[in-house]
Amino acid sequence: MKDIALEIRGIVDENSNRLAHMEPDEFSSEETPDNWSKKEILGHLIDSAANNHHRFVRACHNVAADFPTYSQNDWVRIQKYNESDWGVLVELWSAYNRHLSHVVECIPQDAMSSSCNIGGDNPVTLEFVVKDYLRHLRHHLGDILAKQA
Repeated sequence: MKDIALEIRGIVDENSNRLAHMEPDEFSSEETPDNWSKKEILGHLIDSAANNHHRFVRACHNVAADFPTYSQNDWVRIQKYNESDWGVLVELWSAYNRHLSHVVECIPQDAMSSSCNIGGDNPVTLEFVVKDYLRHLRHHLGDILAKQA
């Protein structure tokens, strides 16, 4: 897992400054009413970090049998990310992912096969959850940066 931890850290190091220097008109507007703005996407990534943080830790001591689903649209709507300060969101995203890279680095190898049941779906391994977190992080960060003017 050290390679994934390093990759998460590298993504943060490479993109924090880039995100912090985006112009306000780039990150607040929504392309359509059904799409999230860049602020909302970054907020969603913070929410994803929060949800996965407890999955990573709990799975290490085999108490990951039943995680609730993550109602992402509700989380974004309730937290009103478009009303948040962009700089604060970038700092929180950066700090949370730096911490998660540390958490991932600390996961014992024998915990990687621990079962995680998320929302009643078929259980997956902690290794799958960690790798999927990285995939998800890359995907949505790409959404933010691809739309950059």
